Amino acid sequence: MIFLLLHLSVNLFLFLGEKPFNNAVFFMRNNFFIRIMEYVLFTGFLIHMVFGIKLHLQNKKKMEGVNYVINSCHKTTLFSSRTMIYTGILILCFLILHLMNFMIPMKYYHQHLNSDYNIVISLFKNPFYTLIYIFSFFILGIHLSHGFQSSFQSLGLSNKNRLIWIQRFGYFYFWIICFGFSIIAIWFFFSNN
Repeated sequence: MIFLLLHLSVNLFLFLGEKPFNNAVFFMRNNFFIRIMEYVLFTGFLIHMVFGIKLHLQNKKKMEGVNYVINSCHKTTLFSSRTMIYTGILILCFLILHLMNFMIPMKYYHQHLNSDYNIVISLFKNPFYTLIYIFSFFILGIHLSHGFQSSFQSLGLSNKNRLIWIQRFGYFYFWIICFGFSIIAIWFFFSNN
């Protein structure tokens, strides 16, 4: 959750132009703390996938042939909770594409390519990639809107009184994040840069 906010804040430097964005990327690329956190994030992502698949299989096994009553306080996240495995798979596919198109060229080949800024702008000029990018952040919003409130429930920090506020904050936070990333892609798709 924090990574997405940090990532969005760096991407917002695109609006300031090539030099500020390239400087922000250079800072992130050479910051010792950020480099350590990349490994922590990657490890957490792998653990999240393993536990997500395990949970999906356990729930599928428990629900075979069972009709259950839906608790009214959880209706708002019913769609996102039932589609977590599918949205997760779509996010993984996008993440692989995203790493291949952005992170790897920017991290390892940026000296040979024009600049980090130009890598990003050129990809956002591609209508197919921009559409995939926006769709993927919409899917991420669905996935995270349930995941956010579910994490509070898993930690025992959620009850009926707090649940509605947790859900509202989760929706607000993640739709802002997803809207922010999408607006950047749309802006540079239509701009004359």
